[in-house]
Amino acid sequence: MAGSQGATRKYKVWMRHRYHSCCRRLVELLAHPSFQVKELALSTLMKFVQLEGAHPLEKPRWEGSYLFPRELFKAVVRGLLSPEEDQHLLLSQFREYLDHDDLRYHTMQAAADAVARATDGHPEVPPAFWDNTFTLLSSVSLPHRDCAVSSFYVKRTEPSDKWKVAHLKEHRKAFQAMWLGFLKHKVLMILHDSILPHLAQPTLMIDFLTSAYDVGGAISLLALNGLFVLIHQHNLEYPDFYRKLYGLLDPSVFHVKYRARFFHLVDLFLSSSHLPAYLVAAFVKRLARLALTAPPEALLLVLPLICNLLRRHPACRVLVHRPHSPELDADPYDPGEEDPAKSRALESSLWELQALQQHYHPEVSKAAGVINQALSAPEVSIAPLLELTAFELFERDLRKGPASVPLEFVPAQGLLGRQDSLCTQLFTLC
Repeated sequence: MAGSQGATRKYKVWMRHRYHSCCRRLVELLAHPSFQVKELALSTLMKFVQLEGAHPLEKPRWEGSYLFPRELFKAVVRGLLSPEEDQHLLLSQFREYLDHDDLRYHTMQAAADAVARATDGHPEVPPAFWDNTFTLLSSVSLPHRDCAVSSFYVKRTEPSDKWKVAHLKEHRKAFQAMWLGFLKHKVLMILHDSILPHLAQPTLMIDFLTSAYDVGGAISLLALNGLFVLIHQHNLEYPDFYRKLYGLLDPSVFHVKYRARFFHLVDLFLSSSHLPAYLVAAFVKRLARLALTAPPEALLLVLPLICNLLRRHPACRVLVHRPHSPELDADPYDPGEEDPAKSRALESSLWELQALQQHYHPEVSKAAGVINQALSAPEVSIAPLLELTAFELFERDLRKGPASVPLEFVPAQGLLGRQDSLCTQLFTLC
């Protein structure tokens, strides 16, 4: 009996491997030169999606839980969004499946995931991928009423209110994430240098850029370039620009994908000598406060940036040379204030840099110690530091090799501290 159960289990494992191998081969056939083969592969894969959803490979975690073959379906969508060839005809065949609410919902999620995968660490994405993605996204349309979410491709006995796929609100969230992800990478990254300079009326992009800037996060970072071009070259009046830029400074900026671009833009936006001292002081103080929890590779960028801001704006050097600086528990600076004009940064001091002089990394403590000396007139270029990573910093430390460390010690005079002791003589005889 036990041997029969073991054979059955091995057979199931073998069959599952064959099934996954078949699915992978079908996904590869979505790029076949023959459209008939592509069409057959797509219809077979979608049949597998339906059957795997009705008969899941994994047991549900609880009774009535919603199971959908997400990994298989993501592979299908990635095959449709080919970076090598135009899949327009195949996507038109796939459009008929979008009449089902569950497939439409998971298509939006899979498309957003495919865009994130394609752009992660790859600045140049093939045009075919963007064309296929736009074709797919344009095919998605949402129902206007919540009660219309009732058509399921994967057959269910009775939809549950606990399932996100059963609520139009969740569909709208997925729709927003899908389009924002596409616009963020396709439009915002190239808008400032590939689109705006060639428009007859660049000011027509004001509403789009201000709306993107108001979204927050990485989208706001990417909208900065275009807004800056409109402000300085086309007289756009945006009184809340620096206030919103100030609000983007939070601990996450040291870890986002576009950290280098963001700090390059911050350095550029704060380069004007006509900015009020209270505004620059607020940025300096916010950067210094965030530096207390920043990783070493980010500190080696932030600390020279702070020093450059003090060089450009001598009125802010009072933060360093304040004769009676406040105690740490009485710092007048309000880090929770969203308006830099009300943060009282100019009344504070840069005690954070003094704390960083005790940092465990020697290069960080050295960079923080520059503030104790008279700042030189020429600024320090932060361009070589924008792309610095933790791995590069580690490799640079390894290349330095071991340093000779001077030691101060007293040579031993005997086993117990006395050269002529009895223990020393016995030890010598042995």
